[in-house]
Amino acid sequence: MNLHDYFESTEGIGVLGTADAEGRVDLAIYARPHVADDESVALIMSDRTSHNNIVANPHAAYLFVEGGKGYKGKRLYLTRTHEETDPARIEAVRRGARKGHDPGDALKFLVHFRVEKVRPLTGD
Repeated sequence: MNLHDYFESTEGIGVLGTADAEGRVDLAIYARPHVADDESVALIMSDRTSHNNIVANPHAAYLFVEGGKGYKGKRLYLTRTHEETDPARIEAVRRGARKGHDPGDALKFLVHFRVEKVRPLTGD
């Protein structure tokens, strides 16, 4: 199954790992990525630690744990390529219940990543 179909059809919890320019690590819960193709994904990010880190250090890892029993999921190794700040563009890629329900006027970023490697959640 390709990444687009996988993330559109699989429920679960995502965790994004980033590090600042000095290597200090941060972890944050994130929604499923928006998949353009098997080589690029995007995440909607607020102006917080993860975004600040990804600007300073373009490398990140995204861990996705599928809902249900057992330990199934994927690990994506990512490199930031560019970002967008157009609110209309960001709203256009939102999914389901999040569409049209962005609290406040907080600055958001649609951050695009190149997928360097995909591994299963466990093993490999």
